[in-house]
Amino acid sequence: MTLETDILDLWYRYDEGDVDAESAGIDELDTLDAFLDALEAGEVRAAEKRGGEWQANEWVKQGILLNFGLRETHARTYGDVAYHDVLPLRETDDLGDRGTRNTPDGTTIRRGAYLGSDCIMMSPSFVNVGAYVGDGTLVDSCDTVGSCAQIGENVKLGANTLIGGVLEPVEDAPVVVEDGVALGAGCRVTSGFVVGENSVVGENTLLTPRIPVYDLVEEEVIYGRLPPERRAFTRMVESSLGDHDLFAGGAYKPAVVALDVEEQTLDATRREEALRE
Repeated sequence: MTLETDILDLWYRYDEGDVDAESAGIDELDTLDAFLDALEAGEVRAAEKRGGEWQANEWVKQGILLNFGLRETHARTYGDVAYHDVLPLRETDDLGDRGTRNTPDGTTIRRGAYLGSDCIMMSPSFVNVGAYVGDGTLVDSCDTVGSCAQIGENVKLGANTLIGGVLEPVEDAPVVVEDGVALGAGCRVTSGFVVGENSVVGENTLLTPRIPVYDLVEEEVIYGRLPPERRAFTRMVESSLGDHDLFAGGAYKPAVVALDVEEQTLDATRREEALRE
């Protein structure tokens, strides 16, 4: 038996109503704990790139859902703060050995989240269960990395950035931010959107599959992804609503414009190694 087959078997029993939070015993909880340990070690991930496309590992997302379905809520403490949850927060003893820093007063990492080596996590910020944060990545103040989100290496998440979570449906790939991306302050990336590697995204840009990306490099309109090596920002374009009594001169909707990354743009976002030494 492997961890994957154990989770799939447990999912089947849960789906059939043969086991629930009240009836789950030591064997079931041991399986769930081993699964969370594997997530925290980076041994399993909620999504992986196959054939150039990001695909969800359904059994991993099922394992995360089982941790909510088969555990009971308990009173817990985080410093002086009391809270109630099915999962405790992640132990952080291993981070220092790998050069990763999480500043005090509000860096919250939930059980089942992975942080790589030489990361920086500023307070206040939050990384949810199933999320993967690659080596050398900066999670800045007031950032949220949602459940199952996949963040690559050497990524900069600007202050007050929201990376959405995707747990259901289990077959849907989560939000992905690939290696070398820089997201400006206040960006929002949601609903399984994929940000291609080495792209630079301007402040307060919303990236979601429902908003068109006007890729001026390939001269096409695309949805759900930003190609690699792009400089992206928000612009308003005409809406199909057209003229309306409530919209003098017509209505407009947000869109994302993507250009080639320029050398000076990359220079402005380069990493300072002194921060990670």
